[in-house]
Amino acid sequence: MTRPDRRTFAIISHPDAGKTTLTEKLLLAGGAIHTAGEVKARGAARRARSDWMKIEQQRGISVTSSVMTFEREGLVFNLLDTPGHEDFSEDTYRTLTAVDSAVMVIDAARGIEAQTLKLFEVCRLRSVPIITFINKVDREGREPFSLLDEIAEKLALDVAPMSWPVGMGGQFEGLFDLAHNRLSRPSRDNIRSFEGDVTQVTGLFDPKLDSLVSADAIARLREEAELAQAGYAAFSPESYQHGDLTPVYFGSALKEFGIGDLIDALARHAPGPRSQPAEPEPVSPDDPTVTGFIFKVQANMNPMHRDRVAFMRLCSGKFRRGMRLNQVGTGKSIAVHSPVLFFARDREVAEEAFPGDIIGIPNHGTLRVGDTLTDGPPVTITGLPNFAPEILRRVVLKDPTKTKQLRKALDDMAEEGVTQVFHPSIGAQLIVGVVGQLQLEVLISRLEVEYKVDAALEPSPWDTARWIASDDSEAMKAFSSNHRSALASDRDGAPVFMAKDAWELGYTTNKHPAIRFTATKERA
Repeated sequence: MTRPDRRTFAIISHPDAGKTTLTEKLLLAGGAIHTAGEVKARGAARRARSDWMKIEQQRGISVTSSVMTFEREGLVFNLLDTPGHEDFSEDTYRTLTAVDSAVMVIDAARGIEAQTLKLFEVCRLRSVPIITFINKVDREGREPFSLLDEIAEKLALDVAPMSWPVGMGGQFEGLFDLAHNRLSRPSRDNIRSFEGDVTQVTGLFDPKLDSLVSADAIARLREEAELAQAGYAAFSPESYQHGDLTPVYFGSALKEFGIGDLIDALARHAPGPRSQPAEPEPVSPDDPTVTGFIFKVQANMNPMHRDRVAFMRLCSGKFRRGMRLNQVGTGKSIAVHSPVLFFARDREVAEEAFPGDIIGIPNHGTLRVGDTLTDGPPVTITGLPNFAPEILRRVVLKDPTKTKQLRKALDDMAEEGVTQVFHPSIGAQLIVGVVGQLQLEVLISRLEVEYKVDAALEPSPWDTARWIASDDSEAMKAFSSNHRSALASDRDGAPVFMAKDAWELGYTTNKHPAIRFTATKERA
């Protein structure tokens, strides 16, 4: 089957490394938006923004994963913007299952930070190749060699510098493209941003360079770039695609330096759709059978219509609007009449889609995170778990007449796969579980804004939870009888043990070897 070429990638970074700005500039370069600032704009110009939830606007952070599609020079780019905050790592983990490559954004002043390292490890688990973009070179920062050495040491990766800054901070005079021998310079006004001034040269020692930048800058560039090319690995497409090497680009997202080089690198080197892990066997993008999986569900993207959209990564086959797909696990057949392609809040009906594409399927609770859809024999995409929450809270309604609305709201948010809801065996108060504290703030904010439910959270007697199972039905029955006050069920009815603290969890686990206590659960 001949299919259009796709580049489906995520942007990962620590908060404040410049991810949202880079996203905007990639969309601008790809022609998806026409005015710098639209992603952060207010009012009518806000149509192109990636951070659309109210709390995201207030806090200036991304807490959900957005999907944006744009085309450039015959290629379709599917960009998945991920939450940078560690409290939303679960959403990010699942988003990274839906991409074929990633761009890692690093602040030139800070280097690799804790959240960057965590996200990288997720990419490594799935062998996702990574391009590194060292941002903010127009500001005072660390030396390029220090940054490259840190990437190599902390991530255990070969690094291949593809560009080099001509000075940094107040001495910044441009970027030199080591791969193509091109010098990009800033404008000469106070903005000092990139306006397309690119000069092709024969190499670092082309005399033409001496008239383009200061004597000190060109001397330093020649010395540093020569050392970098001699001291670090040469770029190898095979090593990059295997996840053993990262090409490194320097730049400034704010001033639009290095953006074109980054898109060109994605187009030239990043892999197209890859095989996906599945049972009974991996799903190849060349398989004519249509197969996809749900990696995210988002409620109320359009609060006026109380909609729910399931995000599906298409793994194989040519999808056509209106076709029927089987929901593996339930056996239900679903007609997909109104699939959509995303550009933040903007949507466009998808008449067709190909492997690598992300389409939205409007539904009313039918589809959930982890579902596999196919028009062929049953197959289950693997590696999309729920994670055991580390914070448990009771939900208290300020208006008891809103009980029905609260249950609906919590069910909606549990369906999205981030907030989890547990029903205790004893007592009627629902327990919500999250991985990070900020998720609780988002929960309360969304209850108020989207569902008009005024609620509060209070401490629960439990600190953490684990799913339980056993091959010995008698042992399971005895355990459930003896620990009824600490048992609950999740929204699927699966049994959950809730522990007061880590010590109790460890003690109970050791005392009951016939019971499996698990911190993750995949959809059956």
